Amino acid sequence: MNAEVRQVDNWVLRERNPGGPGDHPVILLLHGWTGDENSMWIFANRLPENAWLVAPRGLYRTALGGYGWQPGLDRTWPDIDQFRPAMEAIWNLLTPKNFPSMERRQIHIVGFSQGAALGYSLGLAYPQKVGLLAGLSGFAPGGVESLVSSRPLSGKACFMTHGTQDQLVPVARARQARQVFLDAGAQVTYCEDDVGHKLSASCFRCLEKFFARSV
Repeated sequence: MNAEVRQVDNWVLRERNPGGPGDHPVILLLHGWTGDENSMWIFANRLPENAWLVAPRGLYRTALGGYGWQPGLDRTWPDIDQFRPAMEAIWNLLTPKNFPSMERRQIHIVGFSQGAALGYSLGLAYPQKVGLLAGLSGFAPGGVESLVSSRPLSGKACFMTHGTQDQLVPVARARQARQVFLDAGAQVTYCEDDVGHKLSASCFRCLEKFFARSV
């Protein structure tokens, strides 16, 4: 199935629109720090063939090349407030003007590393807009704890995976994120394996099964 790179307003994104009749759930792919619109395409073949995939390029150039989701990187672990401009921009991107035939009941999200942190922020801040949520090698940004008391993710299916040898995002951060989501009421599928800042083969299969049974 073909994918195209195109510009929408001020965004550059890679997109796979299956077209034709039937249901086409929307999956938003959010890359990590220094990534771009192509970085998440490694996951495309593991996601349902009928899904409409949208992989936008991050809003901010990084000093190391590529793009990110927060302006600058003045701290290792950003707060949710640092992601609010990106969150607002994403909802402004996914509009009927830009995607006339897209069904927007809920947007599913797969995020890697910093993209996972952005995805977690979107899910907690806008639970009514987000369906399934998968965080890969990610972390929960500061300040999200204040959003869990009302259990905004009650019954929502979430997937998290992390490597115990991850030197960029310690596995303790993933375990903390898991607890935050459990406290928020989510039904969390968690896959942990003996790898670095990437998915293991077994967790790749778990990601594929998560979407196959839930979408």
